[in-house]
This record gives sequence, structure tokens and C-alpha cells, in this order.
Amino acid sequence: MQTQRFRFCGDLDCPDWVLAEISTLAKISSVKLKLICAQVLRDLLGEPIEYDKILKLTSDAKLESGDVKATIAVLGFILSSAAKHNVDSESLSSELQQLGLPKEHASGLCRSYEEKQSPLQDRLRACSLRLSQLGSVRWRVDYTLSSSELQEVNEPVVHLTFNVRDRECEKMTAVPVTLSANKFWVLLAELKQAQALMNTLL
Repeated sequence: MQTQRFRFCGDLDCPDWVLAEISTLAKISSVKLKLICAQVLRDLLGEPIEYDKILKLTSDAKLESGDVKATIAVLGFILSSAAKHNVDSESLSSELQQLGLPKEHASGLCRSYEEKQSPLQDRLRACSLRLSQLGSVRWRVDYTLSSSELQEVNEPVVHLTFNVRDRECEKMTAVPVTLSANKFWVLLAELKQAQALMNTLL
């Protein structure tokens, strides 16, 4: 049996837990779902989420605490995954309706998504693969002419010091690295490849 693929899931099948929560989203009115989306988007953009507001918005649907948390989680997944895979709001709405979300609910959700798609993508790009952030690099080259073991060495050694900032505590840490000339050229080539790859993704 062939599984259905969804763009907002990265052209993969929709996760079972997301599919299971679609019916929970349908219990909330379309207007209130849009307001909840606005709160979830605040959280995704790094602003404090107002959980009390979400509890009030879901009170009519008589959701339990676990269902409210699941609602926040599934909306966070849908919105961030759609932005990550650069899915337009119209396509996202169509896919959510295929999963069983009522049209009005999907339209409201996607209007919220469309309003914040660009800043959300910027935020995800800034946070992606950056548990730590490189502050600066210091370097020095030592050129050894001879040693006690060899008459003539002529081997340059590169000393690098990476000043790395921890994103959570904003603390700077110096990470020293010593490389032979050959290893330094390998590192430089790999960094250039990584930079070229990042340029194609941005």
C-alpha cells in the first residue's frame, strides 16, 4: 500500500501523532484556532507564549490539559515544518484538508502562517544547527627548523583558537586547535565546501 506524501512533512507521510491530533483541532472553533495559532507563532518566534489565553480559547471545546498541550505541539509542528520546507499557505491548507481538518479551520491556520512565514523562516534559519556560535578566530603559524630527533624538519604548524559563544548562557569559551599544514589545508577545503552548501540553502 503506497503512503501519501505531504510537502509540509518534507515529502514524507504525515506522522501518526499529528494525524491523531487533527480531530482535536477540529473541536475548536476556526476563529479560536486562528488565535491559538497566533500564540504558537509567538513561541516559535522566540516570544513568550500566553498559556492562560490558550486555556480560555480552548475552554468551550472542553479539552483536558493533555489535549491543550497536544494542540500546541501539533500546531507548532505544522507551522514550523511548513516554514522549514518552504510550503506556501495554499498548498498547506490543501494538505491539512486532506488530513481531515475542516476547510474553515485550515484557512484560518494558513492565514496566520502566511502572515508570519518570512520571519518564521528567518528565525528557523538563525537557530538551525547552531547550539553554539563562533565569535572569532585567532591564528598563529610556527615554523620548526629543527628538533632534537631530526636534523631538519621544516614543518609549519598552525595554531588556531576558536572563541565560541554558548547560545544559552552567552559565555565565551576558547577552544585551541593545533594542526599540521596538510590537516589545515583539508580543514580549509571542507569549510569552503560547507560555506558553498549553506549559500545554496539560504
